[in-house]
Amino acid sequence: MALIVQKYGGSSVANAERIQNVAKRVVETKRKGNKLVVVVSALGDTTDELVDLAHQITPSPNSREMDMLLSTGEQISVALLAMAIHQLGEKAISFTGPQVGIITDLTHTKAKILDINTTRINQALREGNIVIVAGFQGKAINEEITTLGRGGSDLTAVALAKAIRAKRCEIYTDVDGIYTADPRVVPDAKRIDVISYDEILELAALGAKVMQSRSIEVGKKFNVPIWVKSSLLKHSNGTLITKESKSMEEALVSGVALNEDEAKITIFEVPDKPGVAAKIFKILADNKINVDMIIQNKTQTKTTDISFTVYKSELDAALQAIEKARKAVQASHTACDKNISKVSVVGVGMKSHSGVASTMFDALAKKKINIEMISTSEIKISVVVHANKGKEAVKVLHHAFQLGKK
Repeated sequence: MALIVQKYGGSSVANAERIQNVAKRVVETKRKGNKLVVVVSALGDTTDELVDLAHQITPSPNSREMDMLLSTGEQISVALLAMAIHQLGEKAISFTGPQVGIITDLTHTKAKILDINTTRINQALREGNIVIVAGFQGKAINEEITTLGRGGSDLTAVALAKAIRAKRCEIYTDVDGIYTADPRVVPDAKRIDVISYDEILELAALGAKVMQSRSIEVGKKFNVPIWVKSSLLKHSNGTLITKESKSMEEALVSGVALNEDEAKITIFEVPDKPGVAAKIFKILADNKINVDMIIQNKTQTKTTDISFTVYKSELDAALQAIEKARKAVQASHTACDKNISKVSVVGVGMKSHSGVASTMFDALAKKKINIEMISTSEIKISVVVHANKGKEAVKVLHHAFQLGKK
């Protein structure tokens, strides 16, 4: 008998038929002698619809009230799935995140999990129940409802798997695992059988929309085996996310990611002296703005230009913060470019192979795709290109590194 956590995304429970299919899969797993905790997202596009509805009321919704609103989506899903399982003759009980003791910090809309009290889950499992938990939500230490950010149900599932010491965590989505690129952009992208935590963490952070990056961080920290599978296929091989192994280094590049959700901000004629950049980015940090790529361009004068990227969802707040920073450091002016795409290649093989950068830049140059920014780490290289060149760049690099189906 194994203790397993399964997570089903919004597309997997988009309507009554799909909820019933999930119920059949869950019951089948239970009847093989396993204990099950099932984490569920909101139905289909419910979260997006709630966000749109809030913005019809006000352009700047209060973050606390957004959490109150968005947390309702998962409550619908868990109740309906429990009913579907009851119809199949099995015991099931649904819980919200707060009911199962998911305790978070005080940050609304992107809270971090501080602790999970598993008492109620363990009791329900002992009573023979399939335990169904609303993903994406928790309760802050001041008793307020909080949500865990986009893709937060992944984080709920992996954190629960760690807390209850599950044998594995299975993430069910509408694709059969993790691919070398988005199949909608690159038709000959192929499924990856095994990938390391570090590689998928980079891919998720760089725009691959398979799993939330914070959930991968938890999986890596506590060595939780994660399977990404399709809920729409009867038999799904999927992709195993696990610790890095020697065999993984044989592949130079594992995947190519595209992120079209960032914008570039530049602050011009910043005084070129120690401590100025620190002051700028402290103001951004104090306003909880996540900064991605950063480039500093020293000019012939005693000033420098600093460019960085932020998520478009945080752009308005970032522009307000950077204006404060501009005044604080007496810089000249700022500019914003929303028409960018970030394209990245990722692979643990980069640690032991050279030539990735030259291959990447040469392939883009041959297609006359101009690079605006470059960022590197031990296992990834990212470039910013014009928005209308993003998808073409992904296809070019996927071909250059021979990642397609043979």
